[in-house]
Amino acid sequence: MFESCSDPSALHGLSWMLCYLTTGKHMLFYGSFGIVLILLAITAPVALIFGFGGALAARSALWPFKLLGRGYIAMVRGVPDIVFFLFVPIAMDQGLEYLKSRAVCADPGPAWTGNEFHVCAAAKIPLGSSPQIYHEIYGFGLAVIAFSVVYGAFAANVLFGAMQAVPRAQLETAEAYGMTRAQVNRRVLIPQMWAYAIPGLSNLWMILIKATPLLFLLGIEDIVYWARELGATKSQIYAFPHPDWRLYYFLVLLVFYLLMTKLSEVVLARVNRRLAFGQATAAGEALRKAGV
Repeated sequence: MFESCSDPSALHGLSWMLCYLTTGKHMLFYGSFGIVLILLAITAPVALIFGFGGALAARSALWPFKLLGRGYIAMVRGVPDIVFFLFVPIAMDQGLEYLKSRAVCADPGPAWTGNEFHVCAAAKIPLGSSPQIYHEIYGFGLAVIAFSVVYGAFAANVLFGAMQAVPRAQLETAEAYGMTRAQVNRRVLIPQMWAYAIPGLSNLWMILIKATPLLFLLGIEDIVYWARELGATKSQIYAFPHPDWRLYYFLVLLVFYLLMTKLSEVVLARVNRRLAFGQATAAGEALRKAGV
């Protein structure tokens, strides 16, 4: 906050608004937009890795891997997202602390007593004496894993369908040349499948963008948290009293998500055109008819 903002009660008009918009909490609000972008930047590739592994496992000739891959896809897709978003962080947190308690606690004892989960202070992750930033990073990491597990299953379903869409004749031709199954996958199947996968993955990316407000449910101070906090009515006991301004804050979020969606559409359309060029797909056929 600027020095001229030290006495908000003496401010009026534009100067009051400028000081209001530069408070510490507003700086955190602006920073929370970065948290959303970081979540997307990390979750998208991690979810794609989960999805790629799930799709390959579902296509495996070994039944344990096939069962694991198809079970992962079916289980996550069949359970509401919000259940996994709440279950995965809690399960991972308690699981990690339980394993750590077996190693560092002098007398670990039972971790679960009735409905309560207890471990010694040394087994806490992070430790209770750790700086607040460590707790925030740890919580964010659990959120990334939760998002990746859920959207990885959706990505696995998309990639599995894309692999199935690759013409079987191409795979048989590669096998006829003496390629192993691994070589067929690496040299033919995986390069060819992207043209079929991009439309579905594009849809999934849009859904992931719209799902980022669920960070609020995981206790992370994201843009939804700060929009509710800053926009709520503030009485005279606050430095900057104001009526209910949540409508305006959520309008900012609306514009942010619309811009993200538009930018994503432009980028993904270019990627789709590039991958579809020369392919025997609907998009490739459209490009040929257009003379591209």
